[in-house]
Amino acid sequence: MSLLSHPMTRGLLATAALLMLSPGASAQSRSAIDAAYQQDRAACLDSASMHERTACLREAGAVRAEALKGRRSTGTSPEELARNALQRCKDLPPDDKMLCERRARGEGNETGSVAAGGVLRELVTVVPAPAPMQAPMQAPMQAPMPAPMPAPR
Repeated sequence: MSLLSHPMTRGLLATAALLMLSPGASAQSRSAIDAAYQQDRAACLDSASMHERTACLREAGAVRAEALKGRRSTGTSPEELARNALQRCKDLPPDDKMLCERRARGEGNETGSVAAGGVLRELVTVVPAPAPMQAPMQAPMQAPMPAPMPAPR
């Protein structure tokens, strides 16, 4: 079954489309928001997987909460997504911040997907080894002193 043919996905997409068309909760009645939530919830409960069902119900509740606040849950511009990604790097130490910003701008490799549970971004950098330390100068070695001879008896 493809992701788009899954009842849960169709319901959440319908709710997201409804949210995109309305500027906020004032233009969309609470009853319409609740009706959309009930449809999403029913689609979630149709899932055979308990893990998938739990995640779906959580997402349906989040979509409903955003609609009630008058916020859109979709339609974020690429520029806003890029700003958000860079913003997450701001509190890192300087060296880590620079690498985080490079990954956020798309450098490096990307594996995984949101559907699979996460996206891993990897940036391999070459860091030269520090110069070897020179051994400290040692004093010239002296011959050991002979051991004292035992006294005759």
